[in-house]
Amino acid sequence: MHFYAYTIARPPKTLTEREQELLLKASGQYRAGFREHIIFSVALGTAMREFEILALDVGDIFDANAVPRRRIKLRVFKRSTERPADQIVILPETLRAKLEKFYRWKRENGESLAPTAPLFMSRRRRRLSARQLRELFHKWQKRAGFDRRLGFHSLRHTACSNVYKRTKDIRLTQRFARHKSFLTTVIYTYPSDEDLLRALLDQPC
Repeated sequence: MHFYAYTIARPPKTLTEREQELLLKASGQYRAGFREHIIFSVALGTAMREFEILALDVGDIFDANAVPRRRIKLRVFKRSTERPADQIVILPETLRAKLEKFYRWKRENGESLAPTAPLFMSRRRRRLSARQLRELFHKWQKRAGFDRRLGFHSLRHTACSNVYKRTKDIRLTQRFARHKSFLTTVIYTYPSDEDLLRALLDQPC
């Protein structure tokens, strides 16, 4: 059988464990950066794509009692205009706890909490754009001390890789990634640079 993973020249770009820790710590320690901290946490906790995150409304995440949902039904997702099956995302408990704080943060900052209001807003009270998010991601990489520059999609790759590394279950990772075919998910079985470095720690030489 021909696997897609065997045709790629390199594994998907992912954050190392240290980079994930630094990014979340740097963005989480400043009140002004809490919005971005939540965005990064959503990406790492759910593997949602950039445009899926930016399309979220308050009502997609919070119920009528302002409680974060455990399961959310995406309105906008890859190929959503082709009338595919519903795409459901499960929110980890750690992420739900952060979202509770984010709801209060939005209220304290005077942002709309109407169900149809954008979940992530710019300073001008408009839906955050992809360009703005990419600039913010690069800014926080620099503040976190990264020695390389990564694209936002690397957070999705990182989330999927994390699930596979913990479980070694390709079908579970496929469901988490919301891939139509597990052949697409196979790329996350590809050893990363970090895996190789760890394997070489005790290499006789």
